Amino acid sequence: MRVRPLLTLLALLFPALAEAQQARKVYISVDMEGISGINGDNQTGPSGNEFGRARKLMAEDANAAIRGAFAGGATHVLINDSHGFQRNLLPEDLDPRARLISHSFKRHGMMEGLDSTFDAVIFVGYHAKAGSPRGLFAHTGSGVLADLQVNGKSVGEGGMNAILAAWYGVPVVAVTGDDVAVEQQKEITPGVRTVAVKRAINSRAVELRPLADARREIELAAREGVRGARRFGPERLPSYTVRMTFTNLTFPEVATAFREVRSISPSTVEFTRDNMPDAYRMIRVLYRFINTD
Repeated sequence: MRVRPLLTLLALLFPALAEAQQARKVYISVDMEGISGINGDNQTGPSGNEFGRARKLMAEDANAAIRGAFAGGATHVLINDSHGFQRNLLPEDLDPRARLISHSFKRHGMMEGLDSTFDAVIFVGYHAKAGSPRGLFAHTGSGVLADLQVNGKSVGEGGMNAILAAWYGVPVVAVTGDDVAVEQQKEITPGVRTVAVKRAINSRAVELRPLADARREIELAAREGVRGARRFGPERLPSYTVRMTFTNLTFPEVATAFREVRSISPSTVEFTRDNMPDAYRMIRVLYRFINTD
């Protein structure tokens, strides 16, 4: 008996088997502030005396998600280093089955490399949005924003990244970070699996969970999230209106050099694009590449 006709027949009779035979691509965006064990400014940048240690912590949380993704059926995992200068993750520290996108000069920043060929997205090490009264290192983007709104809804990095994923029809299946960050993600992505690796006491103090426990839960959430991932039709609105409120009044002044950027107030600008990838790219330009020195 020929093997392929038999497999085709089995796939028709058992859809779950057909799904298992398909390649599953998983995209993992990894930030640092919400990583297990991270609790101080001296860990989150190259000038900090604990930065080297923090890179290892970041890699271990990423590896837990990678292990879970493959256990859940992934055949291809792409990691995007999404923190700061975005060269934090060292290839030699990562699970060799995953590929790594590195460096901050990217059109789509934290979501560079994502497209409609992926089956699931995982956010690792995320933090609360700007203006959160509680949330470790709460901020949005490069830290110059007081608020970011997309079509009237205030979002943080996890929110705007989820909107971009939805544009491609790819579900966000798991998120890890402090308790505030994961609760905020649930508001944007109902049903997402969450792992609170620490409890924010305020914007600086934090109660840390044991590393082994946190990573075990990250692996489980990634495994179950990927295993249960179901793509949906791309969620594409007719237009995307973005409103950005800055903490520094010079930024809005410079931003209006772009013809489509409108001044709403001395601290706030607004623009509209007809698709989310273009809107995302403009958001990134306005919060990251304006230099007011």
